[in-house]
Amino acid sequence: MIIMHGLLPLPPARVRLNRSVSEAFRGVTLVHLPVKKDILPITAEVNGRGHLVVGGCDTVELADKFGTPLFVYDEATLRAQCQDYADTFTAPGVDTEVIYAAKAFICKAMCEITMEEGLSLDVSSGGELFVARSAGVAPEKIYLHGNNKTPAELEFAIREGVGRLVVDSFNELDLVAKLAAERKACPRILLRITPGIKPSTHSYIQTGQIDSKFGFGLADGTAMEAIERVLATKEVELMGLHAHIGSQIFKLHSYAKAIELIVDFIAEIRDKTGFVCGELNSGGGLGISYEAADEPSTIAEYAEVIIGNVRKATAAHDLPMPKVMIEPGRSIVGNAGITLYRVGTIKKIPRVRTYISVDGGMSDNIRPMLYDAVYEAFIANKADRKKEVTATIAGKHCESGDIIVKDAKLAAVEVGDTLCTPATGAYGYVMASNYNKQPRPAVVMVADGKARIIIRRETYEDLTRLEV
Repeated sequence: MIIMHGLLPLPPARVRLNRSVSEAFRGVTLVHLPVKKDILPITAEVNGRGHLVVGGCDTVELADKFGTPLFVYDEATLRAQCQDYADTFTAPGVDTEVIYAAKAFICKAMCEITMEEGLSLDVSSGGELFVARSAGVAPEKIYLHGNNKTPAELEFAIREGVGRLVVDSFNELDLVAKLAAERKACPRILLRITPGIKPSTHSYIQTGQIDSKFGFGLADGTAMEAIERVLATKEVELMGLHAHIGSQIFKLHSYAKAIELIVDFIAEIRDKTGFVCGELNSGGGLGISYEAADEPSTIAEYAEVIIGNVRKATAAHDLPMPKVMIEPGRSIVGNAGITLYRVGTIKKIPRVRTYISVDGGMSDNIRPMLYDAVYEAFIANKADRKKEVTATIAGKHCESGDIIVKDAKLAAVEVGDTLCTPATGAYGYVMASNYNKQPRPAVVMVADGKARIIIRRETYEDLTRLEV
């Protein structure tokens, strides 16, 4: 099916996306689309002027109106991803819960969308907890993570009555017990277990291997020691286990192996202590498409692996099926977001390379510099034109390593063009900085041909507001 302008209307903002509409968007062939469709939001198309359109909004006009760099989120894609998870992560006779990993992208508007779509929220700091509560997220729907939660953060979480504390260390367990006793509270906790799995992803986003700063290890026996100490601690209530193995994972067999190990451990806990685990949180980490060669697994395949392997492993040990939770983040917001830049300078070095410099860079997308993340790019105001130039897209910061995309294939580039990097919805804005005193970009949400600012652009005055 071909989508032409206006033939398939966008879903209205803040209304549950009709399932058939969501599926229709996913199956379309987009006319003149400058990159593989899975990389862009589901509403992406190219209009008669050759401009990229997202959420019914001309991205070139968005750049002109709101300035650049600019993060643009497509509300239809965000809601479709939330709904896909909510609809897919189910099975007869199994209690399940989808918990959005807010570290991928959090603001009040994003919290509101996840609430409206029925998802819970995973936060990893007191700041994220504050944003969630400011947005009206019910405390019982919030899970607090972190390998070094401060006393102030834990006090905040206990005072607010968050749904689960994911306890990461013996020091933290002692601190939680102390704070709970002082408040006469009894927080419900999950113990974070490190299963010893090393998935196929960048070492910086592997979290489940033996050599990890996170959790209690299975291999060294600290996981069982933690269980015994928790069960002897009357100030907390142990609900179950948490095990997250990493991020941007394509090969699902890593999940299957992790679940096998964790359920073996659950059986060992039962046999040794009599405690029957009621909840198993397998974390998140499903990969997305950043470039044409990427072929991530689908949400349906992911759900089948998680639920199917928990069911299989528990049956093998004659264990009751626990509540099964997952924490997707990147796979909800990653392809829903794009970043728009303005081309400022073009430097051609004969027989070496051409540099296209834009008005952002490592202050709004640190991922290429942090762990060699790869992106595609194209000229949003020439989205229908043939790619005939190979150039490296450089940021404006005083670092030679401030490179957004190496050897990008682009249409003929001119100063003033609007350049787009897709798949920047996860770990873009939330990792943004003020390096070189660069104000952080604005963020807009688009839907049904309308755009609204959800995070305003910082001003120069904002750069000194904390100084004394």
